[in-house]
Amino acid sequence: MSGKSTILVVEDERKISDIVKLYLEREGFRPLMAGSAEEALRHLKQNPDLVVLDLMLPGLQGEDLCAMIRQNSDIPVIMLTAKTGEDDIIKGLSLGADDYVTKPFSPGELLARIKAQLRRHKRPYTRMSFNRGALVIDVLKREVIRDGEPLTLTPSEFGILVSLSERPGRVLSRLQLVNMVQGYDFEGYERTIDAHVKNLRQKIEDDPKNPIFIKTIYGVGYKFIGVKDEE
Repeated sequence: MSGKSTILVVEDERKISDIVKLYLEREGFRPLMAGSAEEALRHLKQNPDLVVLDLMLPGLQGEDLCAMIRQNSDIPVIMLTAKTGEDDIIKGLSLGADDYVTKPFSPGELLARIKAQLRRHKRPYTRMSFNRGALVIDVLKREVIRDGEPLTLTPSEFGILVSLSERPGRVLSRLQLVNMVQGYDFEGYERTIDAHVKNLRQKIEDDPKNPIFIKTIYGVGYKFIGVKDEE
């Protein structure tokens, strides 16, 4: 997988950039390095498989770049930043990021996060339909259709939807969803699942406050309540 994967690293601090590039090359990835959002926009034309994005950049900020990426692509985005507050993390994920790594960080952990995102993004499934065709999920094609209209989901939103819809009626805790979607345990990430689910509901529910697909089980997690159509 890694030998075919191009990773765009957007980081203006040369020391960090060089370390990340070295580790990516050791693992067989093809790194594209950008020191600014403007440079990253040029590299995005090469269709990288994943973006590692620093938030504090010269000129256009990382949050703005993430929003721009999400307008046109579901490519996995891992934010790499010194902003460590829970509000900062939730804000970053709300913008469409799929993971959040805080500085100082372990290059080995970052590689593990990258590999997990790539595995999940390329994982094949089948086609599922719910509520008489109101919601259609084709995991092989990575497509979600709501009332005949295609939706644009981030990889994490898509992963959460698939994890829940494959187990209708079963309550999944936030930690279980982290494991299923991210592919590893990460202490402190559980609450960010709420931000992803909030964004997901805005896209798949007619009324997010009265959901017909994803229900909150307070104090526990979430369950999928859509009715699967007969094959």
